[in-house]
Amino acid sequence: MKVLVTGAGGFLGFHVVERLLAHGYTDIRCFLRERAKAERLLEMSQLYPGSQLELCYGNLRAKSDCVRAIADVSLVFHLAAGLKGSPAELFADSVVVSRNLLEALETRDGFPAQKTRVVLVSSFGVYGVVPLGRGARIDERTPLEDHPELRDTYSHSKLRQEQLFWEYRQKAGFELVVLRPGVIYGPGGGAFSSRVGLQIGPVFFHLGGSNLLPLAYVVNCAEAIVVAGTHPESAGQAYNVHDDDLPTASRYLREYKRHVKRIRSIRLPYFMTRMLAWALERYHRRSQGQLPAIITRYKAAAAWGGNTFSNAKLRALGWRPLVATSDAMPATFEYLKQQDQRQ
Repeated sequence: MKVLVTGAGGFLGFHVVERLLAHGYTDIRCFLRERAKAERLLEMSQLYPGSQLELCYGNLRAKSDCVRAIADVSLVFHLAAGLKGSPAELFADSVVVSRNLLEALETRDGFPAQKTRVVLVSSFGVYGVVPLGRGARIDERTPLEDHPELRDTYSHSKLRQEQLFWEYRQKAGFELVVLRPGVIYGPGGGAFSSRVGLQIGPVFFHLGGSNLLPLAYVVNCAEAIVVAGTHPESAGQAYNVHDDDLPTASRYLREYKRHVKRIRSIRLPYFMTRMLAWALERYHRRSQGQLPAIITRYKAAAAWGGNTFSNAKLRALGWRPLVATSDAMPATFEYLKQQDQRQ
């Protein structure tokens, strides 16, 4: 079986390739934008004798590159997505590239879409949590967002990307499995999710308080993607991905200060965050947009509304975290400390 992994050179993609090899998949096409990221993949593959990594370079914005990427594969892991940049860039690298890939799959000669399984890595950001109120439990039955235009652009683009895959599944008939990770972290990743707070100038505004962080250590997340993506009973299903022992935002920030570096932070309780958001929205309207409404009441409720989370559906497939939170957080902080010392 030939497997395609888009975004194979990325933070998560590298580990998905490694877990595929660990599960016995040896014929893997790694789609990469940058040749510089290939060396690490090739070095890792040497740990798995008999593995065959095919390096495919290009940009999924180009339809011809999508045709090359999808040719003769029967299992697709689509990880490529926009993570930062302007709204146009985020949508181009999440929605446009996904449509290009799906169209290439749909029109492929000699390899019908019906005999192909597609595994999409989506996001917790697709859920419509605001109407549920504070403390609501988020699982796969939670409705998707009805007002993505009121959320951040990343969440909006990921929702539209996922909707696109479900729409094309109806038309083309391929098997689809969707993974919705929470906050992916680990060595190679960033220090803070916005669920902890926001850095504004020299001050970190701690907005998450005692809310649980739906952390997914990158190795555990990759394992979940492979387990769910290849399970015979997962076709047509979506799965939340997060670790078992979830810390609060306060604990995460406290441990960061202890193990990485001291930073100046101000904690804003949720009611004060809502008041600040209301003031920013009001001034945004009065100034006719001269000051962007960085925080709105809707965004505040989505990010810091104090939800709880369930990964029971994923665990029912047999997935278990490979790395406990008690080991994952120290490994992450040690990496961040080393990165800070190099700067």
